[in-house]
Amino acid sequence: MKLINRFTQQGFTLIEVFIALAIGLVIFAGILSVFVGMRTTTTETTSFGELQENGRFAMSLLTDDISKQDFWGDYTGPFNLTSISHTLAAPVNDCTGAGVNNSSFPLALGTFRTLWGETVDNADPMGCFDDAKIGSDIIQLKRVVATALVQADGTPITVAPAGNYHLVTNSNTGVLFNSGAVPAVENGRVWQYQHHVYYIREETLGANTVPVLMQGQLTNQMSFSPTIDGIEMIRFMYGYDSDTDPEAASYGQVDAFISATDMAALWDNDGGTRIIAVRIFVLARNVTPDRKYTNTNTYQLGDLSVTFDDNYRRLLFSSTVTLYNARTDSW
Repeated sequence: MKLINRFTQQGFTLIEVFIALAIGLVIFAGILSVFVGMRTTTTETTSFGELQENGRFAMSLLTDDISKQDFWGDYTGPFNLTSISHTLAAPVNDCTGAGVNNSSFPLALGTFRTLWGETVDNADPMGCFDDAKIGSDIIQLKRVVATALVQADGTPITVAPAGNYHLVTNSNTGVLFNSGAVPAVENGRVWQYQHHVYYIREETLGANTVPVLMQGQLTNQMSFSPTIDGIEMIRFMYGYDSDTDPEAASYGQVDAFISATDMAALWDNDGGTRIIAVRIFVLARNVTPDRKYTNTNTYQLGDLSVTFDDNYRRLLFSSTVTLYNARTDSW
């Protein structure tokens, strides 16, 4: 009985305890390293997922809007006061780009610019916002919504709803108006008029500065709203066709992609119809930094190179959009 008690009371030796602890520490370290690795991978995957989502959304929004630029419903001619009439005053907070005829509605001088852009060198480049990010681009687009406004039976509306400007057109003429009774245009249909402006601004979120893609939209006035967080820069290169002879073999082909800075003397050539494509660059950035990551990459946005030295992950997106309505006589 005493022999049994002696063996049952006998414990581990100090060496055995140390060996067990050492083995336990090795196993714990292995598990911890796997956990840390999985957490790092999850963080990186989430970051890149955020970049992909924001960048693709921005590209989709810009591509869709730019591709429909200069679409005027049934009307097929140049959008100016020769064939398009109106008695509208400038809307509240109207955005006026460079040139003599670059507000929301056409004037009786110069070429009405339905497409225009600029690289921002001051925070108030258009007189309708004062928080633009220096060095990024702005772009201004004018067109109508692609679907005509009709009544329940499919016939054209006779009274336009309040809250937007409208255009009633046939193939030869049109009238811009606000709301209410539709002006008389033979065989005319009504379309919602749009004037959009895109730019980047920076917002303070806690200790971070968050870049945001802003969209300006003309309703009964020009107003702006944030659309996508984490868009750090947008840049546009304009595809220019220098040929004026429709019979030339290279007519309708881009001769060069030109930045907004170098487009100053080219916007109005042939009523702006020599601009037949736009190359879009979108630089997406994470909203919050990752202190374990250092970004020293250089990103090429057309003719512009930008280099960073910070803790933000970024992805660059690019696409080329054909301007289907340039030099178009019919749809």
